[in-house]
Amino acid sequence: MKSSPNPSASPNPSLNPSYPHLLEPFRLRHVTFRNRLMSTSHAPGYVEDKHPKLRYQLYHEEKAKGGLALTMFGGSSNIAPDSPSAFGQIYIGDDSIIPVLREFSERIRRHGCAIMCQITHMGHRTLWNVEDWLPPLAPSVVREHAHRSFPKEMDRDDIRRVVRAFGDAAARCKEGGLDGTELLAHGHLIHQFWTPLVNRRTDEYGGSLENRARFGLEVLEEVRRRVGEDFLVGFRMMGDELKEGGLTRDDCLALAKLYADTGLCDFMNVVAGQVGDERGLSQAIPSMAGPRAPFVDIAGEMKRETGLAVFHATRITDLATAEHCVREGLVDMVAMTRAHMADPHIAAKMMRGEEERIRPCVGAGYCLDRIYVGGDALCLHNPATGRERTMPHVVEPGPGPRRKVVVVGAGPAGLEAARVSALRGHEVMLFEATSEPGGQIVLAAKATWRKDLLGIAQWLASEVEHLGVMLHLNRYAEAEDVLAERPDVVVVATGGVPNVEWVEGAEHVVSVWDVLGGQVEPGAEVLVFDDHGDHQGPSVVDFLASRGSSVELATPDRMSAHEVGATNFPVYLRNFYSKGVKLTPDHRLRSVEREGNRLRAVLRNEYSDAEEARVVDQVVVEHGTLPAAELFRELAPRARNGGTLDIEALIAGCAQEVASNPGGEFMLFRVGDAVASRNIHAALYDSLRLCKEF
Repeated sequence: MKSSPNPSASPNPSLNPSYPHLLEPFRLRHVTFRNRLMSTSHAPGYVEDKHPKLRYQLYHEEKAKGGLALTMFGGSSNIAPDSPSAFGQIYIGDDSIIPVLREFSERIRRHGCAIMCQITHMGHRTLWNVEDWLPPLAPSVVREHAHRSFPKEMDRDDIRRVVRAFGDAAARCKEGGLDGTELLAHGHLIHQFWTPLVNRRTDEYGGSLENRARFGLEVLEEVRRRVGEDFLVGFRMMGDELKEGGLTRDDCLALAKLYADTGLCDFMNVVAGQVGDERGLSQAIPSMAGPRAPFVDIAGEMKRETGLAVFHATRITDLATAEHCVREGLVDMVAMTRAHMADPHIAAKMMRGEEERIRPCVGAGYCLDRIYVGGDALCLHNPATGRERTMPHVVEPGPGPRRKVVVVGAGPAGLEAARVSALRGHEVMLFEATSEPGGQIVLAAKATWRKDLLGIAQWLASEVEHLGVMLHLNRYAEAEDVLAERPDVVVVATGGVPNVEWVEGAEHVVSVWDVLGGQVEPGAEVLVFDDHGDHQGPSVVDFLASRGSSVELATPDRMSAHEVGATNFPVYLRNFYSKGVKLTPDHRLRSVEREGNRLRAVLRNEYSDAEEARVVDQVVVEHGTLPAAELFRELAPRARNGGTLDIEALIAGCAQEVASNPGGEFMLFRVGDAVASRNIHAALYDSLRLCKEF
């Protein structure tokens, strides 16, 4: 029987008059979701022995505690040995997963949240030289660019085996106590049969759209046969491949109708785009460079045309947009997946009328970019995400006496130190030398499409104001200013300063800060030397090129933007190529000197040692920062701990009790770039794990 959502009652505005539709329950078959908010399946890299154990479960439990209605887990959970867990995914291809799923489902359900797992065969979107060294499979011998494997063309025995494996995996999900399973088509084997970009077969699995849909139908039929009627089954599929020669919107609608008409499918989780190359990935999972909710109209059309329940996620980061999606009938369940990484308590705060206190997802892409280089998913803005065993999302008041905490510097590290210290119940004073809080975030947000980063600083500043922190702007704090407050604890968060002195002729160069901060005007012809590889160098290149400068980006790395991840570097490269930026890898800046009214910069090839010169109007250097630690060093002799950090205690989550100078007046610490040049996440994590023990 074709599954469709049961009609719900009229919205109840008494729950929250601003978001009545989000707070309405939704029933699908036997499952009632308590509201319309969900988190879609993803692979955060938290698996242990290919299973979702405690770290993985606590990450999802936090969202369940925060009021979420449905959490889907297990992004790309693999069902068979020739779809290896090469990227930190769950393996669901044998029965050892069942007790882990039972533990997981019980943990989530006790908070009133539903739980599902995504299952897949990745086809050619994986590696051959890992685990059992089996060749990837595909409908045809078509290489997937992102993972670079040449697949084996599936024969009929392969097809029958993989269909059975899908059924076995779905049955394990049911036996594990889950509410349902999602068949991942998008980008993976089922989709590879659908798309003419991959499927070049001439048998009954190729050619017409109906033939290309055959494999997916066989999977759906087998899954439903194995799990019965009292288990939710759906597809995660695209509504448009957005690529020349690929599946169009009409093709995707026809596929969705074909599966809906079987009566075996309960929902469609609709996305858009293709993920077979870096450019496609950055379009399908847009960063802050893209618009909000770019594909929700595609989801709405699929809902209207199929009559199925529709879930949808793509950069829906705020409650107003989510409410619109449900109110207008575009979706039944709206997924704020990355937003729940930034703040897993979105629903609870909404129900309490505290939506202004929701920590915003700014679309930095840090979570995904880490995954695509083999790391674990961490939120740039929330250092507790993925660390629920040791880091609190909700900081509780401490048991000890109320102390006076003085924080110097209102960049991200200082703001977080002030926020956490205030939540612990202390009196907090925060000094900032400039006219606004935010530190380097304010500079970074000036770089064309990176403006949404400012949301991090704005939220932190709003929180410290809400908590009653005494913030003194335009106040360059000297040692005597700090000592005059008679503090119990001092946290130095003075950040760093651009490191340019290492280059011969440093007096002739300018920093990224100088350009973005407006201290210098962009030159007509500019050489940017980036020995960092993260966003700073590419950002200033984009900034300069957008203002008409002719720019060359030189780096000693083998490619530009070496540290920038897969959801972000395609944006830079698109802009660079459209604006005529010259990219010069493998070259190190040796010296800069005056040549008339211009500058002569010498670059040396890292491998041949050959030197070449550039004559330009401006040289911009990015080489990280040096700690601005003068205040720290001045205060250290008067501190009980001499400014020493007990690293073992920090890692263990214990209070700092070093007393190398028992006659000292206060405890002294430094955080963020005042310690070493790092990033926003490191600055926030420094302060959270230190100050939560004050």
